[in-house]
Amino acid sequence: MDPESKKLLEETLALAKENNSILHSMRRSMRFQRMMTILYWVLIIGSALGAYYFIQPYIEQLIGVYSGAGDVLNNIKQFGQ
Repeated sequence: MDPESKKLLEETLALAKENNSILHSMRRSMRFQRMMTILYWVLIIGSALGAYYFIQPYIEQLIGVYSGAGDVLNNIKQFGQ
C-alpha cells in the first residue's frame, strides 16, 4: 500500500470515528428529548386529572343546583297552566 492511499485510509477512519461520535450524541439527545416530552405530557394530563379530582364535588354540587333550578322552573310552568 503506497503512503498516499494509507494517508487517505487513515483520514477516512478518523472521519468515520468523528461521524460515529456525532451520531451517538444525536441519538442520545433525541432519547433525552423523547423522555422529557413524555414527562411533560404526563405532568399535563396528571395535573388535569388531579384538578378534576379535587373540583369534582363542586361540579356535582353545581349540577345539583342547576337541576333543582330546572325543577323549580318546571313547577312554576305547571302552576301557571
